[in-house]
Amino acid sequence: MAVVLRRRARIALVAALGSLLWAPLGARADTISAVVAPTPVGQPMGPGFVGVSFEYRALHLYTGRDPDAIDPVLLALVSQLAPGQSPVIRIGGDSTDGSWWPIRGMIAPGGIYYPITQGWLRTTRALAADLNAKLILGINLAAGRPAIAAAEGRALISGIGRQYIEALEIGNEPDLYSVFPWYRDLGGHNYFARHGYTLLDYTNQFTQWGNALPNIPLAGPATSGPTWMGDLGDFILFEPKLGLVTYHRYPLEACIADPTSPLFPSIANLLADSSSTGIAAPLASYVQVAHAHGLPFRVDELNSASCEGAAGVSDTFASTLWVLDTLFNLASVGVDGVNIHMLPGSDYELFTVSRTATGVWQAFVHPEYYGLLMFDQAFPPGAQLLPVTAPAGPVKIWATQGTDGTIRVVVINKDLTSDHTVDLQLPGTPISGALETLQAPAVSSTDGVTLGGQTFGDETTTGTLPAAPAAAAVSATSGVFSLDVPAASAELLTIG
Repeated sequence: MAVVLRRRARIALVAALGSLLWAPLGARADTISAVVAPTPVGQPMGPGFVGVSFEYRALHLYTGRDPDAIDPVLLALVSQLAPGQSPVIRIGGDSTDGSWWPIRGMIAPGGIYYPITQGWLRTTRALAADLNAKLILGINLAAGRPAIAAAEGRALISGIGRQYIEALEIGNEPDLYSVFPWYRDLGGHNYFARHGYTLLDYTNQFTQWGNALPNIPLAGPATSGPTWMGDLGDFILFEPKLGLVTYHRYPLEACIADPTSPLFPSIANLLADSSSTGIAAPLASYVQVAHAHGLPFRVDELNSASCEGAAGVSDTFASTLWVLDTLFNLASVGVDGVNIHMLPGSDYELFTVSRTATGVWQAFVHPEYYGLLMFDQAFPPGAQLLPVTAPAGPVKIWATQGTDGTIRVVVINKDLTSDHTVDLQLPGTPISGALETLQAPAVSSTDGVTLGGQTFGDETTTGTLPAAPAAAAVSATSGVFSLDVPAASAELLTIG
């Protein structure tokens, strides 16, 4: 109850601040004309594009500890991100290098704080079985002992089941091993996992770890940024067991306190092009390298701001608009999938689960999750992007065509002060369509989000919306749809 009261108090404060920062809203702006081309481009959307990422140490807080009764609300929320598909779940993050399978007679190295247990394995296997999920599982590299990795890998495979494991990801952001300490002892002394660690060093150890692990596809390099990625091709050539190229990305950093920094977590910075197009465009060359070697490229750790997000930014409707636009941008450069990272109590959490005194699971669904739902609707498996010609500015327009010919257009209005009319010229001469709206009371809202008029409310005990999102009928004139898009909102137009 105290957590709920604190959250509601924060919601009220953010809403009050938002009314001051972003008012007045709803001013009318000029009409925007956009043309959707008829020929699809890029690769078809693959299954399991949108997934989640959990920490080893926190997984049981979402699942519960009973493998025979995994939290049903969690199951519903995760499965909806990959409807009719096998969701891809990544388990790792910082706890990749803080976890191990205890080895008899060996004392845990200083940076290890979480022991994987048989109970953890049973619960995780049940989660994967209930969802028919594919797991990307982090393997400890920071400890510097292949024996620890080998024992961990064997335990994960035997305890969870090879059929549920997509890949074992060796290490977590090893490009930062020489930058941030692995742990600090009681005397305050910092210990680094490596000193002067380079991609060549990592490549050599990746090979060593791979040889020690059971024969299963590996994932890497799991870097935090572009420092090593210029030599991605060489890394791939040296690693025949590599089955998945992974990369991590956060556009902002919640640890930054300087409000003048472009990485400072503010709503304005999150909705800037640098936080969406800016993080996707540099990945195009990396994706091309991975695909040239027949490997998928997955951003398996993504969210709005590192350091567990920022209150008043990561937990607001701004994150909804950001993630919707960012996922389209990532798909447009060929990324094969993403995993949204979350941690209980963090400001970038997709949903906060809890259990009542009577044992009923419930969840508060945060705004960002709604953006994922609209993306899934707009870009189903097999669909391809359609090119859109539109002026640059705060209104972003994305279009897809499904395998059945259905055209879907998403219009995202990142303008915080002005509504926009968008005149959409679509292929052929469509007469009518259906329009669904994603909106909230304000861009700074942490509650009250609706998707097609539907909301999860304060708490959901089902993990599903009360009804299917509603779409209003709209008509075209000479093949042109004229859409009124409110400030800080998004709309999905479906034709066919």
